[in-house]
Amino acid sequence: MKGSLWLAWRQQRVLVGCAAALAVVACAIAAYSRSGMLDELRTGLFDTCEPGPLYCWPDGANGPLFLDITPLQYLGALNIALPVLIGVFWGAPLLGRDRELGTHRTVLAQGVSRGQWFASRYALAACCAVVLSGLLALLFRWWWEPAADHSYGLFWYETTALSGSGPRTVAGALFGLAAGTLAGLLARRVLAAMGWTLLVTAVVTLVVEWTHKARVFVPPHRYVSQGIAPKPPMGEKWSTGTYGLITASGRHDDVLSCPYPSGAELKACMAQHGYVARFYEANPAGDWWTFQWTDTALLGGLALLLTLATVLLLRRRV
Repeated sequence: MKGSLWLAWRQQRVLVGCAAALAVVACAIAAYSRSGMLDELRTGLFDTCEPGPLYCWPDGANGPLFLDITPLQYLGALNIALPVLIGVFWGAPLLGRDRELGTHRTVLAQGVSRGQWFASRYALAACCAVVLSGLLALLFRWWWEPAADHSYGLFWYETTALSGSGPRTVAGALFGLAAGTLAGLLARRVLAAMGWTLLVTAVVTLVVEWTHKARVFVPPHRYVSQGIAPKPPMGEKWSTGTYGLITASGRHDDVLSCPYPSGAELKACMAQHGYVARFYEANPAGDWWTFQWTDTALLGGLALLLTLATVLLLRRRV
């Protein structure tokens, strides 16, 4: 290792060491907590629990049964926050520190081109971001697997599971790095770049979460049952909270038009108003991957655009 890549390593080795330490600590906590989770499942207390959103409350139990998934949720929250953390503490100083101190002029005077100066730093940071985020995403999935989509565990549509695992975690890390790097190039001070990076990455993270709740990119499915027949079981589906009744002409009305769960009252009300079926809207468990790839395309696309903008502005700003 020599030249600009050696210099990039010298400048980023502390951050690389911190990332490695974070990964080691996370792996140790995951291994310990997952082992305890498996021990609880082996007791047999959870064998009668059915998959689905309802509480598991066996006969004779003092209350519903739950696994201790709080540490797992903390890991998911960390993965969600990775774009912010990587952008603020790694991306913003990546070019911004040299620009603020003027040390980039010394580097460029040694025969290193602007492209080499940027590429060596960015490539090392991007590789570390991919390795760290990929490892944490895989770690979450491995830890989550015994408790996935059960009443005593964590369902796929809960925020820490939907946004704290999978390929979107890697795309988010690259987006945070790209946003911080561009901010460091544009701002005159590293602290200002960190502030702008914090604002941008936090806003984008919140907007992505909003698209999940609003089903902007992944519309829900509609499940219909004829007459007063029992509705298709919810199971692992993510309900939108939309329930209703359908007339023979196809009009959809709110469920409160006949506020009866079942039985003769519901049948009489539906006959009186001309309703022939009931429905609800929800996303099935298979949509987890649709959400994942949608987020990956969105965050990865933003990362690519911000990186291209940095490359195009490099000659003018340095």
